[in-house]
Amino acid sequence: MIAMPLTRKQAMNTAEVLSTAVPYIQQFAGKTVVIKYGGNAMTDEKLKQSFARDIVMMKLIGLNPIVVHGGGPQIGSLLEQLNIESHFINGMRVTDSKTMDVVEMVLGGMVNKEIVGLINHNGGKAIGLTGKDGNLLRATKLKVKHKTPEMAATEIIDIGHVGEVQSVNTELLEMLCNSDYIPVIAPIGVDEKGTSYNINADLVAGTLAEVVKAEKLILLTNIAGLMDKDGEVLTGLTTQEVDRLIDDGTIHGGMLPKIGCALSAVKAGVKRVHIIDGRVEHSCLLEIFTDEGVGTLITNEESTE
Repeated sequence: MIAMPLTRKQAMNTAEVLSTAVPYIQQFAGKTVVIKYGGNAMTDEKLKQSFARDIVMMKLIGLNPIVVHGGGPQIGSLLEQLNIESHFINGMRVTDSKTMDVVEMVLGGMVNKEIVGLINHNGGKAIGLTGKDGNLLRATKLKVKHKTPEMAATEIIDIGHVGEVQSVNTELLEMLCNSDYIPVIAPIGVDEKGTSYNINADLVAGTLAEVVKAEKLILLTNIAGLMDKDGEVLTGLTTQEVDRLIDDGTIHGGMLPKIGCALSAVKAGVKRVHIIDGRVEHSCLLEIFTDEGVGTLITNEESTE
C-alpha cells in the first residue's frame, strides 16, 4: 500500500505531534508496558489495524510491549456453532473438558495467531504464546465462593477448568522483551499435572505487569474510562480515591473485577494503570504519548504528579 503524500498543513501537524511526544519517548524508553487487548478493538477491522500499528510503534521507539488478549465472544460463537451450551456463574464461564478444548482452540489458535499476524504485517516481530509454552503461566484451579443471605455457610462451586495464576516464568518473558520480539499471550495456564485452565485475561495482564515490574498496565475497554455518578470520565485517580469510589457504589458490577486487577497491580509496584477506550483509534499511543489521553489513569498517591 502506497501512502498518499501529505499536504503542508498535514505535514506540519504530524511534525508537531511527533515533537510533543519526545519527552514521553525519553521517559519510557526501555520500560515494559503490558496491554490487555479486548472488546471492540479486537473485533472492528479498522481498530485492529490501529492497535497493531500502536504496538509496532511502541517497540520501534524503545518500549517493550507485552500483549495479553481475551476472546470471550469468539469462544461463545464457536461453542454455539458446535451446539455446546454456555453457562456462567458470577460472570465466569463454566468450563468442562469439552469447553476447554474449544477455549484452547480459539484463544491459543485463532485469536492469538490473528493478532500475531496483524502485528507482523505492520512491521513488528510478534511471537504467540499460551501460558503452557515454556510453563509461562503455572495455574491452580479457581475456587468460586457463593453465599446468599439464606445460606448458613459459604458454598464452593466447581466451574471446571477455570484457573488463577500461581506463578510466571519471568525468564522467558525477559528473554523475549530484551530481543526484537513482541510477546502475544493467550490466557491459558497449566498446573503441575499438565491440566489446562482458562484464566481471566485482565487477571493475567495484571499479574504479568506485577512480576515484570512494568512501568504501565493498559486495559482496553468498551467505555470511555471510569465514570463518576454524573457520567463524567475520571481522568486521574489515586488508589485511595478508587477505594472510596468502590465503597460509595460509584464503581460497581462488571467493572469491579477490572478495577480490582488495576488496584492490585498499582499496589504491587506498577507505576501507572490506564483504563482506556479501545473504541478510539490509536488509543494506546494517545494515552502514553499525549497529555490528554483517552481514559482513566490510576496511580499510588505518592507517585501522582
